[in-house]
Amino acid sequence: MVTQGSDVALQRPDWRRQSATRDPTRVPDPKPGPHPYPEPRTPTPGPRPGPEAVSSVFVTVGTTSFDDLIACVLAHDSLQIIQSLGYNRLVLQIGRGKVVPEPFSTESFTLDVYRYKDSLKEDLQKADLVISHAGAGSCLETLEKRKPLIVVINERLMNNHQLELAKQLHKDGHLFYCTCSMLPGLLQSMDLSTLKCFPPGQPEKFSAFLDKVVGLQK
Repeated sequence: MVTQGSDVALQRPDWRRQSATRDPTRVPDPKPGPHPYPEPRTPTPGPRPGPEAVSSVFVTVGTTSFDDLIACVLAHDSLQIIQSLGYNRLVLQIGRGKVVPEPFSTESFTLDVYRYKDSLKEDLQKADLVISHAGAGSCLETLEKRKPLIVVINERLMNNHQLELAKQLHKDGHLFYCTCSMLPGLLQSMDLSTLKCFPPGQPEKFSAFLDKVVGLQK
């Protein structure tokens, strides 16, 4: 059974622009110095942001399928938590999955769904939070784009390579990890500002890390 790691908080690279528009009544962060990622969202009273203020969660399962993850994210409790954190767009990349939700859009929330794209670069770049399977390629691409990352372990897999990868990257302070059943609780308790940036532009170090920790090849 995977145990949820300690709270970690991640920030986006554009946290400086965000800070200029924060509520002036908000209590400042007591920690000195800038964080590598943006501060976690805290629900505030008042009207929801307009259409131009899109805050997005991107869920990716890679080239395979992970129906348990898609179903978990779409559960009523999970959607409520996601909205309460200030996110108003959810993008699902479902791969070969059999759970195929219907996209929709309201004044306050949008759900987009697709199976594959030639590249996930655009969706990762637009995302404010990424929830991913534990594939090494997805983890590396997300971390190199300095995006807050939650890795969800597929307990149906027979090997523990994904678990070992997620555990080590969490130990190094780069991401959160959990199982599907633990995801709602992690979304509520996580502190994104504590996550550390993964050194960019060093795929060879990531490959060496995989060889050493989980015995995988690049």
